[in-house]
Amino acid sequence: MAEQGVRIGLSAVVITLRQGRACALTTTADDGACALPFGPFDPARDRTFELALRAFVTAQTGFRLGFVEQLYTFGDLGRDSPRATPGPDRHREISVGYLALTGDAGAPSAEARWTPVLDVFPWEDRRDGAPACHAELVRRLEVWTGDDPRRQSRVETLFATAPDARWNEGRVLERYELLYEAGLVAEAARDQDRAPSDVAPGVAMTSDHRRILATGLGRLRSKLRYRPVLFDLMPPAFTLSELQAAAEAVAGLSVHKQNFRRGVERTGLVEPTGRLSSATGGRPAELFRVVPGDLHSGEALGLPLPALR
Repeated sequence: MAEQGVRIGLSAVVITLRQGRACALTTTADDGACALPFGPFDPARDRTFELALRAFVTAQTGFRLGFVEQLYTFGDLGRDSPRATPGPDRHREISVGYLALTGDAGAPSAEARWTPVLDVFPWEDRRDGAPACHAELVRRLEVWTGDDPRRQSRVETLFATAPDARWNEGRVLERYELLYEAGLVAEAARDQDRAPSDVAPGVAMTSDHRRILATGLGRLRSKLRYRPVLFDLMPPAFTLSELQAAAEAVAGLSVHKQNFRRGVERTGLVEPTGRLSSATGGRPAELFRVVPGDLHSGEALGLPLPALR
């Protein structure tokens, strides 16, 4: 019997801010679905994963990546086509995901676009309280849990339905996996050859790209508190209100204004530019910039996110 081959692909979660929304760079897959930039790694041609990633992202989207970090390796059996049974002539698909952040939200090529990440995961947007889809999703999840205490505990913890439960904004992937297991996202119906649920919120994506994007968003949200990654999404000069709005757009939660500003000042990561912004539409606001230094040295701390609700 022929030995099953392994094919390595590279996928990119590229996140920026556009018009106050956190957006991911997306393309269109061969099946017409929304997709992350993705390409094969050729061991005979490509010197490193990262160089190959940079080359095909630019080729597919016209966008040049800045700082990137490896996210995760996705190698579940059948991840490229969960319905298919791998045989001797099939390749095993492995994807190495990368996370990239940019403050340059310029227009990509005609084949690519910036897709708001909270359109993909609408249940993750709690800036104004629980979103419109939350109540129905929880109701369907409770039906799915039945009398299973393990399922009940997962729903209570991940969707903060218990009286003492707190919403953890970093557990994006776990919430998506729970909804997938319960059959409440479009990909679950697709992979099981059945009609989609009448409750399947959010933009569906090809293959397991929504799972990869959930991993990237969860990683970014978790890093906000202990690394200054938010500044990678900011322009060279910004107001503190714009910085707070950026934090809220990524975290999907509201932040206490005065406590946030006091926390930013305590970090020592920003300094005033001596200029004012008139783009606020009201009283001119002071512009700040990042204090010169290496934000990726591991020494700089993240920003506080006080009084999240």
